[in-house]
Amino acid sequence: MPKINHLLAVLEALVLAGCLAAEPARALTNGLALQPPMGWNTWYEFLGNYDESVIRATADALVTNGLLAAGYEYLNLDDCWFSGRDDAGNLLADPAKFPSGMPNLVAYVHGRGLKLGLYVCATNCGYCTSYAPVGYETNDALELAGWGVDFVKIDYANQQPLAVGKWQAAFAASGRPIVLSLSGASYESWMPALGNSWRTSFDEITEDWSSMMRVLDDDNRSAPAAGPGHWNDADMLQIGIVGRLAETEYRSHFALWCLIASPLLLATDVRYLTPEIKSIVTAPELIAVNQDAAGVQGTRSSSLPGAGGNLEVWCKPLGYDGTQKAVALFNRGTNIANISVSWTNLLLQPGPAQVRDLWARAELGPYTNSYTASVAAHGAVVVRIAGTPLFPVPRIDSVARLGNALVLRGSYGGSNSPVTLLSGTNLAQPLPLWAAVATGTCDANGKFSFSNHLGQASQVFFRVHAP
Repeated sequence: MPKINHLLAVLEALVLAGCLAAEPARALTNGLALQPPMGWNTWYEFLGNYDESVIRATADALVTNGLLAAGYEYLNLDDCWFSGRDDAGNLLADPAKFPSGMPNLVAYVHGRGLKLGLYVCATNCGYCTSYAPVGYETNDALELAGWGVDFVKIDYANQQPLAVGKWQAAFAASGRPIVLSLSGASYESWMPALGNSWRTSFDEITEDWSSMMRVLDDDNRSAPAAGPGHWNDADMLQIGIVGRLAETEYRSHFALWCLIASPLLLATDVRYLTPEIKSIVTAPELIAVNQDAAGVQGTRSSSLPGAGGNLEVWCKPLGYDGTQKAVALFNRGTNIANISVSWTNLLLQPGPAQVRDLWARAELGPYTNSYTASVAAHGAVVVRIAGTPLFPVPRIDSVARLGNALVLRGSYGGSNSPVTLLSGTNLAQPLPLWAAVATGTCDANGKFSFSNHLGQASQVFFRVHAP
């Protein structure tokens, strides 16, 4: 009997209501990063000024201050960890910085329950040393895999797609699960085929409001490319590095990066995390939005008149049945303002809908037809709105085994509505590659069922499609 992955619960309706992002033509199908990666990176806090003691202390801090428990599992060393090659061409970690050797450091990080990432480059580059990988991609990939590395950032990826392809193929051949993060100037159409994430802007983000807004707008342009296993990366979180922004701005930054399903990579020194910064970056209901298994990237659904066009509504559908939306009422302007969102703009039916404040983790009660909030300058009010989809959405109600058969039961629309069961081996594969394995019709009560459609793959996922 084939193994059914625990994500069989991901039996999703393809007719998602509101802000649906389309799959790219191809997507990397290594089964990794089905939710946006979360972790920490050395770059903005340390540049090249870190060593083994700093990394070990940071690993300890990620655990003891609750960041690992909140989901931040990757500890990533950016540039400046390497010092060249030995006579055989093998990569060398800087012996002055890492006297115990990189495999021992990886083992320490793993022992704390974390995963370790390293920086490499697709061309001759490097801030600290001249890193020349050309011709060494396969050898370097196998060496990193042998060290036990879990995450690799490939810099200047946009300039060298062929080199990135060599890295990706070598990592796949190594047998080690390694998340691939591509760093470059912007999104390129080939990136989903080779990376689990890709930067959507150049190295321009800083702890500065204007730079954050530019990066946010850049990321929004490639929203259709995102999905489980392949994400738009809006760069590292600029929260609490040197304290240039107000708390309201930090909260907006974090909330919007959660809604756009960007990887959440901290850049502040977590050894000295303040209670205020910790409360922002560990906000559980905001993180849940970012990590929603459906993997739809939130987008700017409207820019409202008034305040110079600085009042915006951002929407991220949650789950698979079209009933829930994460919504940010976002004020880019410099004065407090009221911002409203109507249910029909979210593809929800008029009438009552439940509204929950995700920062306060509190139900605000039912609202009818729309919701309005007073939003501070550079602020973002973030709510979850649960209502009735404007369009009917097929839904899986139960999954069970009956002998050697799998039984899927669900509901959709009215009587005699047609539905199709699709199967696939990876959640990230594009829709045309999913196979139609059965068709059916709802009964008089709008219910449908499928059975005995496991197929021969060792891992099977299902979707239900309604024409």
